[in-house]
Amino acid sequence: MSRTGGLGMGRPAVDVPWWGVLRPPFLLLTLSCMALAVGWSAWLAHVHGLIWSHWAALACAAGALLAHAGVNVLNEVGDYRSGLDMHTWRTPFSGGSGALLSHPGKLGLARAVGWGCVGGTALIGLALWFWRPEAHMPLLLLGGLGLLLVVAYTPWVTRHPWLRLIAPGLGFGPLMLLGTEVVLTGHWSWHGLALSMLPFALVNNLLLLNQFPDVDADRRVGRRTLPMVIGRSRSVLVMGGQSVAAWLWLGVGCWQGWWPQGAALAVLALPLSMWVLQRAWQAREDLSALQAMALNVAQSVLVPALMAAGLWLHG
Repeated sequence: MSRTGGLGMGRPAVDVPWWGVLRPPFLLLTLSCMALAVGWSAWLAHVHGLIWSHWAALACAAGALLAHAGVNVLNEVGDYRSGLDMHTWRTPFSGGSGALLSHPGKLGLARAVGWGCVGGTALIGLALWFWRPEAHMPLLLLGGLGLLLVVAYTPWVTRHPWLRLIAPGLGFGPLMLLGTEVVLTGHWSWHGLALSMLPFALVNNLLLLNQFPDVDADRRVGRRTLPMVIGRSRSVLVMGGQSVAAWLWLGVGCWQGWWPQGAALAVLALPLSMWVLQRAWQAREDLSALQAMALNVAQSVLVPALMAAGLWLHG
C-alpha cells in the first residue's frame, strides 16, 4: 500500500546508529520547556527578592533531559520487544527511530542506557530534595509522579487513551515548570500552574497528532490511542479545543496579570498554530499531508521558547 493510500502501513528500510533510541532531536522540546520554567522561576525570584541558584537550574534541566531521554529509550525498547517496530510506517516524528531494527544486538545496551537515564534523573532529584529541605513534600510529589510517568508510559499509559492524551503535557508542563519553581524559589504557586497549562496543551497535541500514522500498528500490539478510539476527525477536534483553550488562557493570564506581559510574545506563533490545525484536518486520511507533524513540532518548541524570551526581557 502506498504512503497516500493509508495510514500506519508499511515499514521502510532503516539505517540509523544504535544511539538513535535517544531521539536526540526531540530533546529540543525539553530545552524549550525548561527555558520557560527557569525564566518563570527567575522572574519570581526577582520579584520576591530571592537569590536563585544557577547551578540548581542547570541540575533541573539535566534531570529533565535525562527523564525525556529515558522515556524515549524505554519506549523504543518496548516497541522493539512487542514487535510494534515491524509494523509502523516511520516518519521523522512518529513510528520510532528503527535503531534497534538496524542493531538488534544493542537491545541490552539500549535497555541499560534507558534505565541509566532514569537512575540519573532520580539521583538529581534526590540531591535537589536534600538541597531544598523546606520543600520536601512538593518535590517528593512532583518528582515521584514524574518518575512514575517515565517508567509506566510504555507498559501502561499507552493502553489508556485519555491518560495517554494528557501524560506528555503533564510531564512537559506542570511537572517541569512547578518542579523548577519549587527548586529555585522554595515553593510552588497557582500562577505557575496556570502558566504550565500552555505547554501542557501544546505537547498533548504534539503526541496526539503523531499517533495518526500508527493506528493500525498500535492496534496489533494492544495499545489504545485516541485516534483509534474516537477516530482521527474527532481527534483533530480535540486538538483544536486544546489549542484554542491554550491561546485564550494566555490572553486571560496576561490581561489578569497572572504573569508578566512579556509572555504574550508567544502570540507570534499564533499563525503557525492555526496552520497546524488546518494541515492536521487534511492529514486525517492522507499520510502525504503529515507535514502537519513538522509544523506541530515547530509550534511546540517555539511557543515555550518565545514565552521564556518574553519573561527574560520583561525581567
